[in-house]
Amino acid sequence: MNNKKASPWKSLQTGLVVLVALAIYAYGFEITKIDLAELRSEQRRESLTRVTRALAQPDIFEFEKEVQAFTAPVYVTCPAGSVSLPAPDTSGPYAVVTPECAEPGEMVTVEGFNFFPNASGPVRFVPGNDPTNLVELGNDTALTDADGHFIVQVTLPKRPSDDVQFIRATMRRNIGLPRFTETAKITWEKIVETVFLALLATTLGTFLAIPLSFIAARNLMKPVRSPLASVSLSVLGWPLGIGAGYLFVSQIGKFSAAVNTIPLNLVSVIVAPLVFWFAFRWAMPQEETTTVGTGQRIARLLVLFVGVLFGLFGFLQLAELTANISLGIRESLGPLGFFATFLFQVSDILRVITPVVGALAAGGALSSFLGRIGQRVTEKGSAAGVKVINLVLAAAAGATIFGLLGALIEWLYQIGRPFYTLYAPIGTGVLLGLLLAIFTRAKDTLPIGLVIYTVTRTFLNSLRSVEAVIMAIVFVIAVGIGPFAGVMALGLHTIVSLAKLYSEQVESISAGPLEAVQATGANRLQTIIYAVIPQIVPPYISYTMYRWDINVRMSTIIGIVGGGGIGFVLIQNINLLNYRAASAQMIAIAIVVSFMDYISSVMREKYV
Repeated sequence: MNNKKASPWKSLQTGLVVLVALAIYAYGFEITKIDLAELRSEQRRESLTRVTRALAQPDIFEFEKEVQAFTAPVYVTCPAGSVSLPAPDTSGPYAVVTPECAEPGEMVTVEGFNFFPNASGPVRFVPGNDPTNLVELGNDTALTDADGHFIVQVTLPKRPSDDVQFIRATMRRNIGLPRFTETAKITWEKIVETVFLALLATTLGTFLAIPLSFIAARNLMKPVRSPLASVSLSVLGWPLGIGAGYLFVSQIGKFSAAVNTIPLNLVSVIVAPLVFWFAFRWAMPQEETTTVGTGQRIARLLVLFVGVLFGLFGFLQLAELTANISLGIRESLGPLGFFATFLFQVSDILRVITPVVGALAAGGALSSFLGRIGQRVTEKGSAAGVKVINLVLAAAAGATIFGLLGALIEWLYQIGRPFYTLYAPIGTGVLLGLLLAIFTRAKDTLPIGLVIYTVTRTFLNSLRSVEAVIMAIVFVIAVGIGPFAGVMALGLHTIVSLAKLYSEQVESISAGPLEAVQATGANRLQTIIYAVIPQIVPPYISYTMYRWDINVRMSTIIGIVGGGGIGFVLIQNINLLNYRAASAQMIAIAIVVSFMDYISSVMREKYV
């Protein structure tokens, strides 16, 4: 038995915590304006009932309608003297208004006979003395019994007139088999558009997220350390390589454009990848059997360079081939002409991305080459000489980085004052570079891998915090309203989301295979290819399929701002208070998401 007395101080603390929690929730109620009186409001209940009933009747099927209508005369107000209205023709459907005259706002009884059995339809007031008038007031509905009889009470509107006016009863019944409504057809078109929008966005995001995930993985980047000279030369190599690579690939593109016949294109597309593959396999062997000398390294670099040239030429030739084929088969495909359009768009994409890929490849290659030179200089040079080299190269690298940042600021804000956007940033970069070189020992290595990792993760987290709907607004401005803007927005959001998930998976891989491959003398690229990728393929597949599922759901949201897909028509119907059509689209979304979840679970079970 515990005889320990309760501490008054602890009891006071508990009471204070309860009071603070109570104050927080009370203020939360105030901020969020929680008021159950609104829920009990009769007007709110009527609106909720109306909307709920509309949502429960999705506009998916419709029937051919058979219509019976009869217009019964009535006076509003009662004329002077007796009221004499002609007797209706009782051989067909007819309606009788009792009384035959009344004051505005009073209620009359409308009784119908000989209408369709078990049918329904509106009973409305028709102002004026013309029974064919299209203006109808009121929203009363009648339902006939098995004999085609109905009785309904109608309140007369405030439309007094000396002339006779009318109440029109219109009964409708379904005939034939049900058919899809126009809403259902539009919903089908848009849900298909939504699925493919998500598919293309996921594909684009996956391809670009994979390389980003490797430099956003801490376990791969933490061991990367380089001396200051190597880092500085690498920084200088990137802009020089990108500029030279872009110009060089542009010249290859001009040469490729001259080779514009299908046979030559086909031969180039077959030969170029083979040359690239054999060059890559020779220059990047899976296992080193002998010590690699300087001459062999240079030979490998040259062979790899030639292979890359052939690979870029092959991409450009593939663009020419697809363009020529699309132009040749467009007329003969008829309703399948979208294949020709697809091939032409693929050729355009290849023409756009090949110079970019070539420029980045050239920048990476030159950066790596200069970095190796800096590494060798640091290893073999004297401490004093390396110190001087570090001062010069660090100043140049700092000037390059801050100069590019200043150019970006000038482009964004158009300041128009070179001192603030050119000279001052360059001077700041030079000063910081010199300080870094001064306070760093000549042959010390810097944790450049962690710097790259931190910058990459910060960039990914910043972009990931921006919702896809905001990205969609930007891309709608860039490419116009439609699914293309949705693909771009979801693709960008997919890149940053998957890159984070992928990188975390890379961080959790087993270290054993990495150490085994590195023990053979493999470089970083070889380590990633042969030790990292085999371990991450199954979870990458799982994350990718899950992301496709997410993109299907998100595409309904970005459609609200013009990003295409079913969300575009969903928000239109909600704004128009057409809740039956909105219900059909929400059901389509639920079905597709459920189906996608089932398919992804089956694929994960089979392949992951």
